[in-house]
Amino acid sequence: MNGSPSIPPPDADGGTPAHESIPTGSSSHGGEADRSPLVSATGQAFCDGGALARSLPGYEPRAGQQAMAAGVATVIDDGGTLLAEAGTGTGKTLAYLIPAILSRQRVLVSTGTKNLQEQICFKDIPALRDALGIDFSATLMKGRGNYLCLHRWDMFRDGVTGGTAAAGRLIESGDRVFVSIVDDWLKTTPDGDRAGLRELPEDVALWRELAAEAETCLGSECPRYGDCFVTLMRQRAAASDVVIVNHHLLCADAAIRQGEYGEVIPAAPTLVVDEAHQLEDVATQYFGYACSNLRIEDLVNDVNRGLGRAAPPQAAGLFETLTRLGDSARAFWSMLSTTGAQVSSSADGRARYTAESLVDVFEYGAALAGDLDQLADELIGLTRPQTGDGSGGGSAPLADEEPSRTAAGEIDETVASLARRAGAQRDHLRFLIRAADPGYVYFLERRGRAILLRAAPIDVSRVVQSSILDRFRAIVLTSATLTVERSFAYIRGRLGIREAHEIRVESEFDYPSQALVYLPRRMPAPKHPRFAQAAAQEAIEILRRSRGRAFLLFTSYAVLREVQRFVEMALPYPILVQGSAPRSVLIEQFRQTPNAVLLGTASFWQGVDVVGEALSCVVIDKLPFASPGDPITAARIDALREAGVDAFMDYQVPLAILTLQQGLGRLIRHRGDRGVLAILDPRVRTMGYGRRFLESLPPAPVTYDIAAVERFFK
Repeated sequence: MNGSPSIPPPDADGGTPAHESIPTGSSSHGGEADRSPLVSATGQAFCDGGALARSLPGYEPRAGQQAMAAGVATVIDDGGTLLAEAGTGTGKTLAYLIPAILSRQRVLVSTGTKNLQEQICFKDIPALRDALGIDFSATLMKGRGNYLCLHRWDMFRDGVTGGTAAAGRLIESGDRVFVSIVDDWLKTTPDGDRAGLRELPEDVALWRELAAEAETCLGSECPRYGDCFVTLMRQRAAASDVVIVNHHLLCADAAIRQGEYGEVIPAAPTLVVDEAHQLEDVATQYFGYACSNLRIEDLVNDVNRGLGRAAPPQAAGLFETLTRLGDSARAFWSMLSTTGAQVSSSADGRARYTAESLVDVFEYGAALAGDLDQLADELIGLTRPQTGDGSGGGSAPLADEEPSRTAAGEIDETVASLARRAGAQRDHLRFLIRAADPGYVYFLERRGRAILLRAAPIDVSRVVQSSILDRFRAIVLTSATLTVERSFAYIRGRLGIREAHEIRVESEFDYPSQALVYLPRRMPAPKHPRFAQAAAQEAIEILRRSRGRAFLLFTSYAVLREVQRFVEMALPYPILVQGSAPRSVLIEQFRQTPNAVLLGTASFWQGVDVVGEALSCVVIDKLPFASPGDPITAARIDALREAGVDAFMDYQVPLAILTLQQGLGRLIRHRGDRGVLAILDPRVRTMGYGRRFLESLPPAPVTYDIAAVERFFK
C-alpha cells in the first residue's frame, strides 16, 4: 500500500475534537488553504449551515463525524488505508458516503449484514442525493443465491406442470403450491431478489434448486441471459457510482474472480468495509475448499435433467457413469458418517480431521474423485464434434478448459457448465481427502441432512490482502468495534495491515446517564453445573425490574434452553426464542410486542437495531470466548503457540472483547435510549483478564446491587 499523509483535523472552531488520530505518514497540513478540494468540500457539507444542516431535520455538526469524514476524504485523495473506529451514534455511514460521493469516483461499500446494505441503499442514499444536490447512481448487490435463476425456474416449472420429475426428483405437493406464488411474484419483481418473495418460507429447500448460483450458471450461452436478474444487476452496478455489497459477496467474488462467470462486482478505486470486524470470519468461509453429499447429489440431478430429455447417442455410457458415481458417493459419505459419528453430538456439529484419521475412507474418496473425473471427461466429450466412428476423436480436454465452438454449431453450454462443476468437485475432494497443506485446518461438518468436508485457511491475512485489499487504491475499514484497549493492533494483525492511518471517534451517547452496567455479586463459575439455573434466577430478577423489554444473549444453545425453561414459568412476558421463527421475523415481532423478551445466540449479538423502549435491557450469560473445541479456533491457537505467541491473551481475549462490545452495542442506539447492560459471568470480576473486559465497556456506572437496577428503571 502507498503511504499517505496524516489526517487533517475537522474545521477548526477552537474546541477539542472528540476523537483520537494516529497518523502514520510524516507530512503535515496547514490551514484551510492547504486542504484538497475534496477535503474542503467534505468539511463544508458537514459544517453548521452546510448541506446536511439545511436538508436533514435535527442535524447537528459533530466534531468526531467531521474528523472521520476528513480522514476518508484524505485517503481517497492520496490512496492508502484508513482504520476508523466510530462509536455508535457518531454517524459513520454519512462520514464515509459523503466524501466518496463528492470524489466523483466509483466507490464499493461492503457491509457485514444485509440490513445495513438496505439501510444505505434505501435510506441514506436517497437522503444524500437530495442533500448534496448531486445526481449520482447507486446499486445494491447481494450474493447470487439471493436471486432467482430464470433458466432453472423455466425447467422446474415445466416439470411441475408437465407432471414429470424436475431437478432430478419427484415433484412434491408443496412445490406445486409455490409455482403460482413465484409466477405471480415474477410479474412484479424488479430485481428477482427473494427478499421480496415474502410468501416463500425462508428455509424452504426449493430455493436451493432455483437460485442463481455461480456453479450452475451458463453465462452468456444461457437462453435467459438477456433478462437474467444477475446479468441485469451486474449491468446496473457497472454503470453506478456507488455499489453496495456485503462481505459474503465481496469474499465470494474475490475467491472466484478468475472464473468467467464468477465475477460480478465491477472495479472501483475506493473500497469501504463497514462492520470490518466481521471480515476475517467471512473470508475464512470463502477462501477454502468444500465438498458435500448434497452438492454432489445436485450435480447428478442436474446432469440427469440436462440430458434426460434429448440425450445424444454418444451419451449412453454417461448414464452408467452417473449410476457408478451415485454408488461411490453413497459409499463414501456413509463411511464418513461412521468415522465422524461423534460430530453429530458435538456442540457445533464440527470435528477436526487429519490425513491419518481418514485412512479408512481414503480409497472410497479416491474412487469418488475418479468417478467425478470420468464424468467431467465424458461431458466434455459431448461438446466436441463426432467422427464417423462415433468415438469423438482426439483426447478429452481438462474439465476446466474452456471448450471451443464447433463446426456443427454452438457448444451445449449446459453440458460444459456441468463438466466444470464435476471437475471443481473432483479437485476439491482430492485436496480435502489428502489433508496435506499445513496452512489449512480440515474438518467434518454436519448441517441437518448435509455432510461436508471442509478446509479453511488458518491465517487469512495474506489472502485478504492479495485478493481483496490490494485491488483498491483507497481503503476504509470501519466499525463501532475495531480496537481493543484503545489499540488497533489486534485487527491489524488479523487482516495483515501494515501501513494505515488510524482514527477513533468516541460515541456521541451520554452513557453515564443513559446506561447502567450490572454485575451480580454471586454467580457460580460458567462450568459449574448450577450456572444455567443461577443465570436463570438472575435473569428473572432483572426482567422483573425491566418489565421484560430485553435481549438475553447466550454463547450456547444448552444454557439458552435451560434458562428458557425457568423464564417461561416465572414471568408473564411474551418470550421469543431463536429457532422458533426466522431471525428477521423474530426481530420484527420483538419490536411490535410490548414487554417482549428475546432469547438468542450468536446471530443476535450483532446487526440488530431496535430503537426506543422496546429494548431496555441486554443480559449476557458468559464472556463470549470462541470455543477452543472449534476446529478453526483450535488451529489458530496451535499456530500462535508454535510462533511463541500467548494465544489466550493475544487472540482469544481480544476476540471475545470485540464480540462482547457488539452484544452490548445492541442496547443504546439513539440519544433517547436508556437501559441496563448485565453480564452474568463472574470472571469479569474474579479473573485477571477481567480488567480488560471492564475497560472495554461503555463509560456507564457499574453496580453490583440489583436494587440499583430497580432504581434505574423507576
